[in-house]
Amino acid sequence: MGLSQWLNILAHVLIFLKAEGLSVDITYVRSAIAKGAVCLDGSPPAYHFDKGFGAGSSKWLVHHEGGSWCDNVTTCLSRKNTELGSSKYMAKQYDFSGILSDKQDLNPDFYNWNRIKIRYCDGASFTGDVDAVNPETNLHFRGERIWHAIMDDLLAKGMRHAENAILTGCSSGGLASILHCDTFQALLPAVKVKCIADAGFFIKKKDISGVRGIEISFSQVVATHGSLKNLPSACTSKMKKPELCFFPQYAIRYVRTPIFVINAAYDSWQIKNVLVPRAADSRGLWKSCKYDITNCSQSQIHAMQLSYFRAQFLNALLGGVKNSTSTGMFIDSCFVHCQTERQKVWFSKDSTIIENKTMANVVGDWLYDRDHLFGKIDCPYPCNPTCYND
Repeated sequence: MGLSQWLNILAHVLIFLKAEGLSVDITYVRSAIAKGAVCLDGSPPAYHFDKGFGAGSSKWLVHHEGGSWCDNVTTCLSRKNTELGSSKYMAKQYDFSGILSDKQDLNPDFYNWNRIKIRYCDGASFTGDVDAVNPETNLHFRGERIWHAIMDDLLAKGMRHAENAILTGCSSGGLASILHCDTFQALLPAVKVKCIADAGFFIKKKDISGVRGIEISFSQVVATHGSLKNLPSACTSKMKKPELCFFPQYAIRYVRTPIFVINAAYDSWQIKNVLVPRAADSRGLWKSCKYDITNCSQSQIHAMQLSYFRAQFLNALLGGVKNSTSTGMFIDSCFVHCQTERQKVWFSKDSTIIENKTMANVVGDWLYDRDHLFGKIDCPYPCNPTCYND
């Protein structure tokens, strides 16, 4: 094969790699160990950072990774020797796409910002802080310290001079964005700060058998990790059960910083794990449906619309933000969980749209005040043919 042929192949490979996304190296915050700001196994926290350029060099987007929670010693031990509990097991590079993309045609409003992906290794949405470490398990519950240690590192790297800053995240990372939103603003008092929660609006709801599984689990997360003192005090001071402030529908009422909620009204994780956990469906009547909404019967769809999920989700969301004039939302009728990092969903020629706008369009309009209509709520399933479903 001649040199020209090799060069031609190499050019096509580079074009392909560029189209697929940007691989960003990991940064370990080793100085955090001295502060006790460590992952479940005691290893240092980590993040991926791609520097901004041009007009975006003074703008910062900080994104929390998701990955559920661990609510007791047993479930935390099961994470300890994985990337969700230790930076030793994290990939050395992470592909940035969607809201983290560095390409203007794929991410028009944030492509040239400083973009950070915080890795998730504490199991409590960055809220825990327990001094004691059991020598038998060697588990460290230090998520709140991790969050502050990483913020200190970013502030020292230029974030303190930001013009704009966004705190965002997916799933349990989306919940972290809600719980830390005002604290992030407090770190940057002279900066225009806003927050985005992607698939982080978990609702307090019974499963199909009547069990309050998610409420019990969240209460155990708060107790295990010592999270209560790190939940928004404006919320905990007013609740008979202050641990309920781990739920967005209660915490978001007290968030003063502008926040944008992106969620599916049929969030696939919540359908599978909150509405129909395995224990609640012993006969397996929902098994096919909960993994693929196209397999659901009409009665199951009707139940998810009204008595079981969508209606309750919207009531919880709208009840939580009813007093806010700065909250935006993009609530589609898809069966999906986490959308902002998926290029196909975030911004592409066949992205999910509501009222002829992609979520990237609506988020950008909200961020820059280009439009006053930030509340996009989709019609019920299966009305939206542009939906991307898990």
